[in-house]
Amino acid sequence: MIHLSQSRSSIIFEEGDETLSILHWGKKVAPFNGDGEKALSAAVHKPHFHGGLDVAPRNLVLREHSRGFIGHPSLRGHRAGTAASNRFALTSATQRDQTLVAIFSDSIAELEVELTYSLTPSDILLIDGKVTNKGSNDYFLEHFLYWLPLAEQADQVLDFYGHWTKERQPQRRDIAYGLTSREGFEGRSGHDYTITQIALNSSTNFRSGQAWSLAMAWSGNNIHHVERLIDGSKAIGAGEYLLPGEVILKAGESYSAPRAVATFSDQGLDGVTQNHYDWIRSRSNHITKVRPRPLTLNMWEAVYFNHSFEGIKKIVDRAAELGVERVVLDDGWFGSRRNDTLGLGDWVVSKDVWPDGLQPIIKYINDKGIEFGLWFEGEMVNADSDLYRAHPDWILQEPGRIPVEGRWQQVLDLTKEGAYNHVLNQVDAVLSENNISYIKWDHNRHLSDPISDGRPVVRKQTEAVYRLFDELKRRHPGLEIESCASGGGRVDLGMIEHADRFWTSDQNDPLERQQIQRWSAMVIPPEFLGTHVGPTVGHQMHRTHDISFRALNALFGHAGIEWNITEASDAEIEVLKEYIAFYKNNRDLIHSGDVVRSDVIQGNAQMYGTVSRDEKRALFTYMQLTSLDNFGPLVATFDGLSPETHYRVIVNEKISAPEFLQKSHPGWWPAVTLTGDQLANIGLQLPVLRPESGLIFEITAL
Repeated sequence: MIHLSQSRSSIIFEEGDETLSILHWGKKVAPFNGDGEKALSAAVHKPHFHGGLDVAPRNLVLREHSRGFIGHPSLRGHRAGTAASNRFALTSATQRDQTLVAIFSDSIAELEVELTYSLTPSDILLIDGKVTNKGSNDYFLEHFLYWLPLAEQADQVLDFYGHWTKERQPQRRDIAYGLTSREGFEGRSGHDYTITQIALNSSTNFRSGQAWSLAMAWSGNNIHHVERLIDGSKAIGAGEYLLPGEVILKAGESYSAPRAVATFSDQGLDGVTQNHYDWIRSRSNHITKVRPRPLTLNMWEAVYFNHSFEGIKKIVDRAAELGVERVVLDDGWFGSRRNDTLGLGDWVVSKDVWPDGLQPIIKYINDKGIEFGLWFEGEMVNADSDLYRAHPDWILQEPGRIPVEGRWQQVLDLTKEGAYNHVLNQVDAVLSENNISYIKWDHNRHLSDPISDGRPVVRKQTEAVYRLFDELKRRHPGLEIESCASGGGRVDLGMIEHADRFWTSDQNDPLERQQIQRWSAMVIPPEFLGTHVGPTVGHQMHRTHDISFRALNALFGHAGIEWNITEASDAEIEVLKEYIAFYKNNRDLIHSGDVVRSDVIQGNAQMYGTVSRDEKRALFTYMQLTSLDNFGPLVATFDGLSPETHYRVIVNEKISAPEFLQKSHPGWWPAVTLTGDQLANIGLQLPVLRPESGLIFEITAL
C-alpha cells in the first residue's frame, strides 16, 4: 500500500491485480504496515454480488469496464473505431515524500497513462495526468477524467450555478443514484461554472462536519460529475470537456490533462476554504508576497466611453484626496472605439480621444502618487475594425460560416500565429510607451464556434491566453493582470497561476454582491477578488444603498471604487475616506487570516470574518440583508479566537450603519472586553439594524 498523509487528511492506495485502487480518501489515518495493510485491505473488500461479474467492486484509479467496473470510465477514445476498450496494467508506482507517481500501460490499445498525486502540507491533493500514444497510428481521445471515491457519510453535493451579474449561486442536494453532471461549453470557465464541487454530509455546515471537494485548475471547457452506483459506491469526478476531434494524438504525442485540485475537511466548509487559501498563499509568487493590494478606482461606471482629459483629472483629484492608490482607465481609449459596436482589435491609442497620447494623463495620475492601469480585450474583435477588415480569417469559425455575434464581436483565433502576435505586439507597444503597471483584461462573449481550420481548439485557445499573459509579464516585470470576463465569467483555479486579480462580478449592487462574494471566496482568497464601492444608485439593479452598506460590502476582498466620485456627497466622501483608511490598515489581516463564516447568523443576515493566524486580531462583518423575522435582534457569536484570551471588541461606528430601529443600544455598545470562549459560546446581543445595513467589529487580544 501507498499512504500519503498530512496534518488532517490521508489518501491510501492499494496495488493488486496489475492495477491501483483507492482504499481511503478522507480523515487522517495513523501510519501502518505489514499485518495492518492486510487487515485494512480485508476490512474494505466488498463481496461479490449476485447478478454481477465474478469480481468484487473496487475504487479503481483508472475506472475500466474491462475490469468489471460498471460506472463512468476514466478514459474514452479509439483508433478510428478500434482499440475502444482499455485494460491498463500498472508498470510502476513510486512514492517520494507525499507524492505518488503511477504509470500504467495498455499493450493492446498502445497507450500509457501517468498519474501524479501530491498531498500538500495544506491538505490540498493535486492530481496531474498524462496520456501518451505508444502506437503508430492516430488515437482519438474523447475524454480523460479524474475520479476520487467518496465515503459513505457523503450523502449530499454542493455546487454552483449562475449568470451575468449573479455568479456562483449555491445549490445543495442529495446524491441520488446515477450520474449527476455539471458541464461547461463556453470556451471559458463561465458565469455558470461550478468553481468547485463539494460532496458533504447532510449535517455539514460552515464550521463543522466532513466535506470532500474537487475542482479543475482550468479556464476552458469543463466537466464535474458525482456518481452513485447500484453497488453502493459513490465518487466525485472532474476533467476537461473535449469537443469531438479536439485531441487526436499522433504517434508519440501526449495529452497533459489540466490539473485537478481536491481536498478533504473535517472542519466544515470553512476547512475546505482554508485549505485552498493556505495552498494558494504558500506559492512563492503569491501576490501579497510582492506587495499589499492597492486600493483601486476603476473608471468604467464613472465615465463609460466619455473619455476626456479634464473630466478624468477631476476624478483623479478627488481620488488623491481619498487615498486611492491605483486608477484604471477602462474601455474607449483606442482606435475607433467610441461605443461597443466598433474598434475592438485595434490596440492603438485614439488620436480623437487622446490627441497627445496617454502619457499626459498618466503623468498627471502618477504625480499624485497613484499607479495607472489600462483596459484591454485582446481575445475579441469587432467586424467594424481595421484588424477584421485586414484579416477576416483570424476569427474562430466553422469554415464557410460566420458565428453569431455577442456584444457585436467575434472571437479572435489566438491559435493562429499572426493573430497571437498581433495582440501581443500591440499590447506590448502600449505598455512599453507608457508607465502602465496594471491591465484589466476583459472577455465579453463565450466561444460559440471554437473552430480553427476545421478543428475544435478550446484547449489551444485557453493555453494561448495563458501563454500571452505570461509573456506580457515576462516583458514587463511587475505588471499585474486582472482577469475579467463580463465580470466573473473566468474565475477559476487555473487562472490564478497567470492573473493577479479577478473582477468578481459586473454586479456592483451590494445586496446582490454579498452572495456572489461569499461563494466566490469558497476557494479563491479575498486578495484575488475585486470588491468595489459602487454609486449611490446602482447601475445594475437601480437600487439606492447607504454608503456604509456599500463600503462594508467592499471590505473583504481586493477593495476599490467603481463610481464617479465627483458626484459623491460630503457625507459619502467622509465615509469613503474612513473606508479606504480602514482597508489600508487592515488589508494585511484580511489577506492572510483564517476564514470564519457563521452558522448562527443565517437567512436574512450573514456574518463572516477573518482571524489572524496567531489569534491576536480579528475582523467580523455582520450584514442585515432583509428585515428581521421578529422584534428581538440576533445574538452574534465569534468563532476562531483563543478561548482563554481576553479580547477587546469595538464596533467601528465610522463605517458601520449610522441608523437603527431601536430606542437604545444594547448594554455593551460600542465596546466590550470578553474572553474568546465567551465570544464563541455566549456572544453579543446585536442592535436592531435596518435592512441593507451592517456592522464591522474590530477584535484585539489584550
